[in-house]
Amino acid sequence: MFDKILIANRGEIALRILRACREMGIKTVAVHSDVDRDLKHVRLADESVCIGPARSTDSYLNIPALISAAEVTDAEAIHPGYGFLSENADFAERVESSGFVFIGPRAETIRLMGDKVSAKKAMMEAGVPCVPGSGGPLGDDAEANLALAREIGYPVIIKAAGGGGGRGMRVVHSEGALINAISLTRNEAASAFNNPTVYMEKYLEKPRHVEFQVIADEHGNAVSLGERDCSMQRRHQKVIEEAPAPGITEEERQRIGARCAEACRRIGYRGAGTFEFLYEDGEFFFIEMNTRVQVEHPVTEMVTGLDIVREQILVAAGQPLSIRQEDVEIRGHAIECRLNAEDPATFMPSPGTISQYHAPGGPGIRVDTHIYNGYKVPPHYDSMIGKLISFGATRDIALARMGGALSEIVIEGIKTNVPLQRDLIGDTAFRRGGTDIHYLEKRLKAHG
Repeated sequence: MFDKILIANRGEIALRILRACREMGIKTVAVHSDVDRDLKHVRLADESVCIGPARSTDSYLNIPALISAAEVTDAEAIHPGYGFLSENADFAERVESSGFVFIGPRAETIRLMGDKVSAKKAMMEAGVPCVPGSGGPLGDDAEANLALAREIGYPVIIKAAGGGGGRGMRVVHSEGALINAISLTRNEAASAFNNPTVYMEKYLEKPRHVEFQVIADEHGNAVSLGERDCSMQRRHQKVIEEAPAPGITEEERQRIGARCAEACRRIGYRGAGTFEFLYEDGEFFFIEMNTRVQVEHPVTEMVTGLDIVREQILVAAGQPLSIRQEDVEIRGHAIECRLNAEDPATFMPSPGTISQYHAPGGPGIRVDTHIYNGYKVPPHYDSMIGKLISFGATRDIALARMGGALSEIVIEGIKTNVPLQRDLIGDTAFRRGGTDIHYLEKRLKAHG
């Protein structure tokens, strides 16, 4: 096992990783920008290194600075968390070539799954159901592209192979708009992702976002830890997640989960990962794989009893998975509300000093956050300041506990989205379960 791990991230996920390391008896190195020296995990770590000024490009995205920090502290492995460099194949390669262990998949696997065209091809070969589409990059033959769109059926969506986070996509509803849409998306993709490759898929009108958590080791073992529903989204950003997904049958869970685990074995996957699907009319369609730990991993931990971050570390150290597929049992229900430092009406970021913070409690309540009384939320990074998770024997109990926790939590000095989350937990359609990915935006528009 590792003696010391460098945590190449900030905020709540950095604290989450530190806690897993402490439990395992592993020393920690916290890296931070010059405005982040008061982060909770920086104070708690065994060692800390300032890696640059506030701008991410000068600190958390600065690969030479991160490698140097690992060298001077004699760290053995680097955990990237999520965001920043967590899915950067060049970073993973540089970490390994510098003599450290990257706690995540190998660089070639990140590259394979980071390109949505090659990822879809790999999934189709593994028998994972995919959205009907071009099956590869679109060429320059306009007639061939028009014929393909007719075959798929309108509406279609043009996507950048290197895109993500809702960027590099364009929905086309009619034949007359197709060629121009392909051209525009190509230009945007070349500019934003340095990769002009685009592909075409059927655009699903009212899908849900259902994703499967997997974990695999380098010995050919892979297990599925069940699914999560992340359909409550705004501008492709998740707001509420839950596990298991309402209305998904045990047969569907087993069938799709088995295919995801098989796909991991086929591509030689190592570590934690998530297969994201659109789910509509009883059918699953693969859209992408995230080759890292997800923000919403706690809901899966609550219903399976497995520590996903601990498992990541064990697997990276070369150890076999601690569980087999038959050991995985989904019990109860868990819901996660993301807590953001933003205006709940306009969604504008709200940095500043937290003058008062009180965490909720009670049975089945978990709070993953790095904030504390007097903490200054900087304006330089993502607005998420924590996650509130509830667990219960049934979905109704988890909903009731979340409602209670949201009424208890106090965060003063800045604006947060807690009022919005209270509203959504009480929403009739959400309480019924199974809202689609467009529901929240339509609701906000109607109430706006």
